Amino acid sequence: MGTFSYKAIGEDGALKSGTADADTIEAVYNDLASRGLNVLSVSKAGRLTAGIIRGFSSWKVKRSEIAEFAANLSVIMKAGIPILDALEDISHTLDNKYLKKVVDDIRERIESGTSFSAALAQHPGVFPDIFIRLSTIGEETGRLEGSIGEVAEHLQKMEDLAAMVKRALIYPIFALVVTGGALVFWIVYVLPKIMMIIRDMGIPLPVITQVLFSISKLMQAYWYVMLLIPVAVVVVIKILKQKEGTRFYIDLLKIKLPLVKQFVYNKLLAMFSEQLRILVVAGITIDRSLIIVGNAIGSEVFKRILLKIRDEIMTGSRISDAMRQQSVFPPLVTRMVDIGESSGNLDNQFNFLSNYYYKRLGDISEKMGKMIEPILIAVVGVIFAVIIVGLLLPIYDVVTKFEKGG
Repeated sequence: MGTFSYKAIGEDGALKSGTADADTIEAVYNDLASRGLNVLSVSKAGRLTAGIIRGFSSWKVKRSEIAEFAANLSVIMKAGIPILDALEDISHTLDNKYLKKVVDDIRERIESGTSFSAALAQHPGVFPDIFIRLSTIGEETGRLEGSIGEVAEHLQKMEDLAAMVKRALIYPIFALVVTGGALVFWIVYVLPKIMMIIRDMGIPLPVITQVLFSISKLMQAYWYVMLLIPVAVVVVIKILKQKEGTRFYIDLLKIKLPLVKQFVYNKLLAMFSEQLRILVVAGITIDRSLIIVGNAIGSEVFKRILLKIRDEIMTGSRISDAMRQQSVFPPLVTRMVDIGESSGNLDNQFNFLSNYYYKRLGDISEKMGKMIEPILIAVVGVIFAVIIVGLLLPIYDVVTKFEKGG
């Protein structure tokens, strides 16, 4: 499936443009024509352009807005109001113009005979995959409003999780910026002046002092490179993550690194438990649920593991036994799944696990600043100690020679 850009004229004579996901250009033409649009042009977007379009779409619409949209839609539909009327009512209350445009497009597609889930699928940069899949299942089972309500609850938990991460990173980032700024100021501005005074006095410079002086001159001459390095690192990582093999090792590194592991690992376990819970409640078979969670969890490591577990289950293995073969799952998870299988209440067990790991993330976010602070102080202390030693060594050498000469 590819992403296509189109321009068309609506029944009201207004020019409309946008993007659509389809297998062929003909499918896009047919879709637009079924909605009463006169197509002017359709062109396929390149892979990079499609990624930019989706990224721009997700940037323009916040996850909290999608959670609110899902919650409102579920409540209105539970009151017995048809989905078309519900979408129209919600559209009038939206402050985000881009999301309003998306909701209106969904409503138009439903009016032309498209299902709600298929209409959502045309906006993958706005609606997460689990929203689309649960909507499909809700339509199949006749409980669409219930599925949308589950999506709203899930997205709100994801938003709370993101807020935890942000709170935990505020202090470390602030400390890094402040200490890094002070360090750069010392090396670029203060250090050269002191070094020049020492050199003008004819004092021979030790190796460590010469190294510091060289670093200072290098940073003065190529300061713009320092600004470009973080950007280049981000771009390189983005490019590397386009390949599945590289993405696997990057995700593996995330759950192995100290401190980073505390966040990423517990977050993945919380998402795994939460998403499996809502899929089990929706009545989806465990083999299909594992595929859905693997595609939505955002970790290539967990995706491969979940697919292995699915293969084991398909050959007759119990879920808990298949999970025990994978070291990534702690004993608590496998025990709770085992009990859930035996008692027939897997959804309750996954609910307990998701709440447990969300709570752990909350505790970690509160402690993260205290965990990072001593490491940060130690690193900065070592750097400044090297600078001070580099400054004092020449003076010490002069004093020592003077005393010997005296």
